[in-house]
Amino acid sequence: MNVLLPALTATAHAAAHPDGGTCRCAIAGAVLAERDDDAAVVRHGDTVAKAHTPGTGPGELALRLATAVRLPGVLLAPLRPDPVTLHGRLVTFWPYGTPVDPGAPEAAPWKAAAALLARLHRAPAPAGLPPMRGPAKAARAVERLRAAGPHPATEPVLRAWAALPAWARAEAPAPSARTLCHGDLHLGQLVRHPADTGGWLLIDVDDLGAGDPAWDLARPAAWYACGLLPPDEWSRFLSAYREEGGPAVPSTGDPWPVLDVPARALTVQTAALAVAKSVAAERPLDEVEQAVVDACVRMGAIPPEFAHEGAQ
Repeated sequence: MNVLLPALTATAHAAAHPDGGTCRCAIAGAVLAERDDDAAVVRHGDTVAKAHTPGTGPGELALRLATAVRLPGVLLAPLRPDPVTLHGRLVTFWPYGTPVDPGAPEAAPWKAAAALLARLHRAPAPAGLPPMRGPAKAARAVERLRAAGPHPATEPVLRAWAALPAWARAEAPAPSARTLCHGDLHLGQLVRHPADTGGWLLIDVDDLGAGDPAWDLARPAAWYACGLLPPDEWSRFLSAYREEGGPAVPSTGDPWPVLDVPARALTVQTAALAVAKSVAAERPLDEVEQAVVDACVRMGAIPPEFAHEGAQ
């Protein structure tokens, strides 16, 4: 990262000023994300440069970028159709959009997120698009937990993981994997574009692919089941998805038979990352982290076929 980040910053500057003119941007070289084994993101003015995760395949990324271009009003489109290579990493360029304000949870755009997901799920999945990477991300979180070192919460989280079906652990294909899915839906994956004044759009195509659309609803479902998302927010999210014709859940009735396994998987993923981070930082779990770990403890005591009955 020591070599990549300065080069990515210079690349973002060049992309923002292709004519080589004087830079008068109020924001220049702002690092939005940086982790050695994950993406690095730098903003210069209204241009964002993203170095994708090491090992990202150029063919798969090209298909995902083309899908974003094909779905304006749903996905933020890249500024250029093709990535460039920088220090062995694929780099793409994006317009800057205003993210969700984490300090204003009451203004979280859950209805907009649900409507965007429904429209994404109704769009045809392009031929050759790789599988949605949600289960693979959950599996990587569990591996990170295993490598983190001893912690009292590790055993119940791993027990909840072991109870999931193979497809949710990325060990087998999903039973239904024909729908275009985002793969990593959370509020950090939404921006307003144009910045401040535009409508909400989904960002981050890295996990986009064909899969089970219920996975994209699983994080808010899991938060609701864990008591972290108020019931009225969950109701607005689910209603907005159904009103937009989303295919992941039945149009009426109990959605939990469909959502149960993905929501469990996202709960385990969240808990695994929380425990791994707490071990690395040598700190106790905070209140939210403890809530998802407690949910994993409960999951180990409730058979999956009965779990949705207690989620209300």
